[in-house]
Amino acid sequence: MFAEASLSIWGWGGLGVVLFLISFGPFAIFYLAFYILCFIGGGFVVLLLFGKTNSEKHLERCEHSYMLPTQTAVLKVLEEMKSESKLIKIDRRLTGSNIIDEPLQQVIQFALRDYIQYWYYTLSDDETFLLEIRLTVQNALVEFSTRSKEVDWQPYFTTRLVDDFATHLRVFRKAQEKLNEKEDPKQRDDPDELLDSFFEVEVEMERKICRDVVCMSRKDEEGYLRDLCEVLLYLLLPPGDFHSKNMRYFLREVLARGVLLPLINQLSDPDYINQFVIWMIRDSSCNYEAFLNILKLTDEPSELEAVKDKVLEELQYLRSLDTGSDDINIIKNQINSLLFVKKVCETRIQRIQSGKEVDALKLAANFGKLCVIPLEHILVHNIALQFFMDYMQCMGGQAILFFWLTVEGYRVTAQQQLEVLQSCQRDGKRQSSQTTKGLLRAAALGVFDQYLSEKASPRVQVDEASVTRLAQKLNKEDPTPEIFDEIQRKVYDMMLKHEHYYPSFRQHPLYVRMLAELDMLKEPSYRGSDDGDGESFNGSPTGSINLSLDDLSSGSVDESVQLHAFISDTGVCNDHGKTYALYTITVIRKNSDGSEDTWKTYRRYSDFHDFHMRITEQFESLAPILKLPGKKTFNNMDREFLEKRKKDLNAYLQLLLNPEMVKACPILMPYVYDFLENKAYSKGKREFARKVPPLIQKSDIDPEHCRVSAQLDDNVDDNIPLRVMLLLMDEVFDLKDRNQWLRRNIKNLLQQLIKATYGDTINRKIVDHVDNMTSPEQVSDYVKRFRDSYWPNGILAETPPRRDKNLRMRTRVAAKTTLLGIMPDELKHIIGADTTRKGILRVFEMFQHQPLNRRLVYVFLEGFLETLFPQYKFPELFEKLHSRSPRVLKYSHKLRSLQKR
Repeated sequence: MFAEASLSIWGWGGLGVVLFLISFGPFAIFYLAFYILCFIGGGFVVLLLFGKTNSEKHLERCEHSYMLPTQTAVLKVLEEMKSESKLIKIDRRLTGSNIIDEPLQQVIQFALRDYIQYWYYTLSDDETFLLEIRLTVQNALVEFSTRSKEVDWQPYFTTRLVDDFATHLRVFRKAQEKLNEKEDPKQRDDPDELLDSFFEVEVEMERKICRDVVCMSRKDEEGYLRDLCEVLLYLLLPPGDFHSKNMRYFLREVLARGVLLPLINQLSDPDYINQFVIWMIRDSSCNYEAFLNILKLTDEPSELEAVKDKVLEELQYLRSLDTGSDDINIIKNQINSLLFVKKVCETRIQRIQSGKEVDALKLAANFGKLCVIPLEHILVHNIALQFFMDYMQCMGGQAILFFWLTVEGYRVTAQQQLEVLQSCQRDGKRQSSQTTKGLLRAAALGVFDQYLSEKASPRVQVDEASVTRLAQKLNKEDPTPEIFDEIQRKVYDMMLKHEHYYPSFRQHPLYVRMLAELDMLKEPSYRGSDDGDGESFNGSPTGSINLSLDDLSSGSVDESVQLHAFISDTGVCNDHGKTYALYTITVIRKNSDGSEDTWKTYRRYSDFHDFHMRITEQFESLAPILKLPGKKTFNNMDREFLEKRKKDLNAYLQLLLNPEMVKACPILMPYVYDFLENKAYSKGKREFARKVPPLIQKSDIDPEHCRVSAQLDDNVDDNIPLRVMLLLMDEVFDLKDRNQWLRRNIKNLLQQLIKATYGDTINRKIVDHVDNMTSPEQVSDYVKRFRDSYWPNGILAETPPRRDKNLRMRTRVAAKTTLLGIMPDELKHIIGADTTRKGILRVFEMFQHQPLNRRLVYVFLEGFLETLFPQYKFPELFEKLHSRSPRVLKYSHKLRSLQKR
């Protein structure tokens, strides 16, 4: 019975299993087990949550029932903290100028909204943190504004900024020269090689600073900006905010990575700079000749391809127009012009890709059809004269050329002196004719001794009979402006007809380079006869050497007479709106008979400066001894400054009148007497030539291993902005390679061009422009532009996509064309068309390398901070931050090795 029951159970059980498997499949058993486990697990979770909730309620009841109540002090502290958080007030005044504060507050609001609020509100609704951030930012801006008002920004913008740019350009030029010395053409065209050369030159110039790591490594750049921002926060934030690490680190990251880094990325982008150049010069019309010159000079096939693609696009559009319209002739002309541009691009691309690049100068020389410039024109044209002078030096004929030029200078100066003498005699003024004739005789004898006497080295070789006749005239007759004409005419004929001089010069590469500078290689044609027989001597061409006879002594002085002088008073005068300081000099002369003469004379600082220039040029040995106090460009009417100037000028006069000085240099005294006489001082220098000193005044400075501003004379501090501008032009157009004769003429012509454009007030115009740049209205405009560029219509601007390559290449061509097109023809006539093109293209090429642009931005930023915080040791900080470069360590090791030797 039991067995049957057991069998029945197993049977029914097996049948159930079989039916279950047939109905639900073989894997149903696993699903069943899984469902059972889930049921059990869910039960445990429900019990756990239910128990946790009941436990918390129970503990809360126990806490109120058995634990001691909260102390009153704790509750009071909590209430005070809550009350303090509600009392935060924001003062909307930042700079003290409403026109600046309003857009600046909007910038702060937009920045907080888009950089902080969007993520902060996901964490908390408490406004306290946001108010604290805003208050901290405003405190920093107030401190920044206060410091900015205490700084005189004129020297920075007129001197430091220009000097930084010119020095950056000098380093780039030296890097290019260093790269061109490499023998491998691939290395010369490699941008990485240029960057290496640039930073090597930088460390040679700066010695303890190299910015290569900061400019070429993103990680190191971010670290540099963090360090710099932390220093700025220390200087600008209240101590409580700075010592809060969370606040400091938060603001540091926002400032470094959210503000400075994106701004530097944009400012250093070559494409952005090219667009900015086009925008800045948008009012100038496009120069078709400059455009073709750029296409013919470019070495970038990508630029030519981009222009060609645009030309094809325009051609396709023009050809699709209705040819039956009235403008058919205009359309045909446009198509022909585009076809010509297309041909220029294709020819240039083919030449670059084939490697058969031909030097334009050699090509023009081989053609043989060159413009003929007559010798008489060469001798009076500064650019042409430079190349002829270089050629004559190569041929050993520089003495005859310098003789001809010196005689020209003598003739012009002698005519001027005699005209002044005749004018004085007509007006009844007293002026000794013997003195003027004596000066002319001394000058003529000086020319004779230097070039024609037996002691002359080298001596101008002309027939002895002519030299003898000239010597007799100088000994027996009064010198006239025409006294050298006979020999000068023979020297001219010698240069014109001698086979080694002008005829050979026309076949020399220097002649072709001269034509290139004169922009006369574009359409070769004959301008005159090939032979020199048609040339003739032309009386007195202008524009050569001018012997300054005013600088010579004007009389003798009795050595028994003693002279004493001192500045007794200083005043400020106003003449037709022009303010200047006037110094009263009391002069006491003790005569040989024991009597004394006393008088007062009045001199400006410019009179002292002109007098100093005259005597130091005439007596070079005095230059190291006499030190005239420098002129201050800004705030030079302060009472304290005028008193200091008075003291320094008194010391200058006492040194000048020292008996030992008088004994050592007796010829100097006529100049001193003339300066101290009770009369209007007659300046020996031309006014503008006195105001604008030479481009380079320190002969002992190696210009290749120093900053550009190091070439300014420490003793002469007048017109610094204009002089730095001239130094910048010297660096852009590389005028240092010109011989000194031509450098002086180029400098004088540049000064005359500036004077014709701006008059004698150019320095004041520069200063006024800087004042306008830093005025509240302009600063407000800068802030508004920044706001509108980052938040157009109050919405954060999206990062624009990188423009396609063809568009960027066409922008390069347009920027180069614009820069070349705005160069005035007067500048090309002064320094040469080819030199002008090379200088402009060098500046443009410098801006096409983003690491170099970053370096320039950081140099400007560092100079700005050094000017803003002069009392802190920012130069030492930057030296420490940039000394991490391996190039600095390598250079320091090299210097130590050289010192040990």
